[in-house]
Amino acid sequence: MLNSALHGFVMGLSLIVPIGAQNAFVLKQGLKQQHVFAICLCCALSDAILISSGVLGFSALVMLHPDWLNIAKYFGAIFLLIYGAQHFYQTWKGEQRLDVSQNEAPSLCKILFICLGLTWLNPHVYLDTVVLLGSISTQYLDTQLYFALGAISASFLFFFSLGYAARYLQPIFQRPKAWKILDIVIGGVMWSIAISLLN
Repeated sequence: MLNSALHGFVMGLSLIVPIGAQNAFVLKQGLKQQHVFAICLCCALSDAILISSGVLGFSALVMLHPDWLNIAKYFGAIFLLIYGAQHFYQTWKGEQRLDVSQNEAPSLCKILFICLGLTWLNPHVYLDTVVLLGSISTQYLDTQLYFALGAISASFLFFFSLGYAARYLQPIFQRPKAWKILDIVIGGVMWSIAISLLN
């Protein structure tokens, strides 16, 4: 039970942490200190719905169609290898920096609309939460609920930490070198997950 929850927490965190459109949005709004609680809650609840759907729904389909698991694992591994390679490429090619403007003050409704769009219209989120976590959860058939709770807890912890700690990172992420280091870490994590799926 505890092992399932811990594994779910670790896997959930490893899939959520890599910087993407959603995380970059949370980070930027956290740096601006605008509607931080609402944004973090929106992202975490969305992940909770998607994770639950993956663990409870996808795993049930896998039981009926065992071959789907291998297909999902290979598809996920290929995606993660490509995704990791993109971050290594950004390290070599890009000069990213976080450009934060304090002039804008959008309404809560507009901010939540953008947040929901970045979350639910992003095909990657379905692969991470529904397919990958759903397929991995089949290793814990008797304790899938605890695996899901562990992954959901990781989501809540990450988004609220990112949102509220972001203001302390502003001086760091104005430097392109910080983005390069982050991209290297993300690429390494993605490739390690891909290799674990293929083993």
